[in-house]
Amino acid sequence: MTEPISETRPLAIDVVCHAGYRGEETPRRFRLGEADVHVEAILDQWLSPDHRYFKVRGADEATYILRHDVTTGRWELTMFRAGVAGRG
Repeated sequence: MTEPISETRPLAIDVVCHAGYRGEETPRRFRLGEADVHVEAILDQWLSPDHRYFKVRGADEATYILRHDVTTGRWELTMFRAGVAGRG
């Protein structure tokens, strides 16, 4: 089951990115509380008028949706789903 972080306000996060050959940044790791979550895979990405979204799988096997505000440069966590134990 997937549940949003908050109906009204996503969680602000710090994200380390890699700039690709076209200069588009993709997340490589992000800080969630005291932990660094390394991005293992970009599962999907899409655009809205003011944001870029990335659905990623972390090294912790969890799935996250990260949102980048293209105007302010802020990153937010909008969705989290825990990984499945023993998957592999």
